[in-house]
Amino acid sequence: MRLECLVVTSDPTLLGHLQAGLGAHGALLDFRQDSVSAIELASRRHLDGLVIDCDDVPGGAAAIAQVRSRPANQHTLIFGIVNGVTSPEAALDLGANFVISKPIQQPRLRSVLDAAVPKMEREHRRYFRFPVDLPVRFRNPLGQPFAAKMKNVSEGGLAITLVDPVRLTGVVVVEFELPSINPQPFYAKADVVWSDSFVMGLRFLYIEKDSGTALQSWLTSLEAQSHFHESAQPSN
Repeated sequence: MRLECLVVTSDPTLLGHLQAGLGAHGALLDFRQDSVSAIELASRRHLDGLVIDCDDVPGGAAAIAQVRSRPANQHTLIFGIVNGVTSPEAALDLGANFVISKPIQQPRLRSVLDAAVPKMEREHRRYFRFPVDLPVRFRNPLGQPFAAKMKNVSEGGLAITLVDPVRLTGVVVVEFELPSINPQPFYAKADVVWSDSFVMGLRFLYIEKDSGTALQSWLTSLEAQSHFHESAQPSN
């Protein structure tokens, strides 16, 4: 459940500041020294946060717009680090949420992180998939029912394994029982956004109010279980 941030820089001083600042919030950092590999990474996975050294990494400023254009990172928090070539206004226009100028001032960095980290945690929860094994039912626009097994779930959607070799497409109705002492039915509409053999990913488009409240409670319970299992793991 820890935040995962990509840092694109070859500046050891900046890296030290970020390790201290983001590390204090428990974030895991991944590093790249070039913009090409950072863009490639962003094309195949969601990032909770991205720090780009705009002026001291070739192509750094342009990479902001390219990363922002990737579907999985349209809402990622992006920090643009500028050093006199790229203006703060230009970095914001390219898609950065926050801009910090070199040399890094600790009070400024702390204030930006204090504002950004809660948003990153919110986005992390929206994307983080809890593994589950739960029956789920679907109805396509023609009302035809399909059965599946839920592989994982998040606030924003779920992944499923189809029981029958059929292909779901478009918008479907999702129904399942939320696990609890008194199981509660969940109803939503979802869009099929990717498929791989018998596995499919769906994004929630609409969740009924009572179902949304119950889903949040269930996710909170799954998060607590995840933290418990993490704390129970023996330390190396």
